[in-house]
Amino acid sequence: MSDVTIRVPQDIVQALRLPPDAVQTELQRELAVALYQRGILSSGKAAALAGMNRWEWEELLGSRKIPRHYSEEDLDQDIAYAARGQ
Repeated sequence: MSDVTIRVPQDIVQALRLPPDAVQTELQRELAVALYQRGILSSGKAAALAGMNRWEWEELLGSRKIPRHYSEEDLDQDIAYAARGQ
């Protein structure tokens, strides 16, 4: 599969009230957040789509109070993995 281009009409781009050089970055971040919230993208893939490292991505999620998709089962697996390393 190749890259996907989303067309945004110029009047909508202007309505965003963002500097022209920030439009693409902001739209990619918003798409990444929306897809992560809906469970369509993992945190790592959403961070990559947003063009952010994991630390920046986690800060963005925290600032927006977006719950992480991390279950008790995930925690148990992480604890078991860490315990095996000792």
